[in-house]
Amino acid sequence: MRRTGRTRRSAMATTLLAAAMAGSVVVGCTQDDTPATDGRGQAPDSTETSDGASESAAPAAGSPLAVKIDNAGAARPQTGLDSADIVYAEQVEGGLSRLMAVYATQLPQAVGPVRSARESDLELLRQFDEPTLAFSGAQGKLLPLINKAPLHAALPEEEANAYYRGADKPVPHNLYLRPRQLLKSAPGADALTTGFTYGAPPTGGKAETTRTVRFPAARFTFTWSEDRKSWLVSMDGTPTVTTDGKRVAAATVVVQYVKVRKSRFGDFLGNNTPYTETVGSGTAKVLRDGRSFDADWKRTSAEDGTDFTTKNGTPMPFAKGQVWVVFAKA
Repeated sequence: MRRTGRTRRSAMATTLLAAAMAGSVVVGCTQDDTPATDGRGQAPDSTETSDGASESAAPAAGSPLAVKIDNAGAARPQTGLDSADIVYAEQVEGGLSRLMAVYATQLPQAVGPVRSARESDLELLRQFDEPTLAFSGAQGKLLPLINKAPLHAALPEEEANAYYRGADKPVPHNLYLRPRQLLKSAPGADALTTGFTYGAPPTGGKAETTRTVRFPAARFTFTWSEDRKSWLVSMDGTPTVTTDGKRVAAATVVVQYVKVRKSRFGDFLGNNTPYTETVGSGTAKVLRDGRSFDADWKRTSAEDGTDFTTKNGTPMPFAKGQVWVVFAKA
């Protein structure tokens, strides 16, 4: 049975607000013939783990880790991006981009650079059951909303053992996370309550070897690799590699056309923060197996995952492996 909704545990009580408001950070801001529900399927071979989880962090069992990752040029190459089950790309101030990486089937040794959260992240994360959100801070007026949200907010001020500053990049592009200081173990594919289905590709589609998605001041290019059976990721015209030299590649790329509007918040320069609406419906392009498929998407409420269907109304299965979802303006 396909899983889109879920029974949610009551929102956890939080003591973060007082400390966060006192020191808030300003925004700087192998195919299978049988479709599988949720879960990512195969995990890449590049898994790294670390020892010693923090006893103070106690996210709900079966809850994934979401990390806000800096995507400015000075932040690249990133660390741990290839180990994520899902990578969401969203527009932020000035038309730039930021990533949210979701980890459930494996936890890398380190992830980063970690940056600040946005209002639309809260809507996106409601599809998961009390996820842990690792972020460097947020606009002061947004912090109370984060504290009220049904998630475990993991700020550096509260989880000092989980974060460290690297020597490879300048501040603020050098804050890194040790995931196993927040989660004792990877929760597993069942924590990915996204509504995605996985399986053999549908009939039809159009042969495609490359696609570029443009934001006002950023762009993502996905190029099909027949050798790797995946889409090689490039950002702003440069191949995306991790700090250990691994080329980032996605088994499935979703270009999801959504409404992007102004939010109630802005950065310290006065730029408004875009709000990406992920509840609703619209169209999408799904790239897998060297082909592009026209699809529709629907997310009835924030607590639900997103249904992707073909134009004839049947589920649109994804290829097993990492999924990139790029939120493009409709």
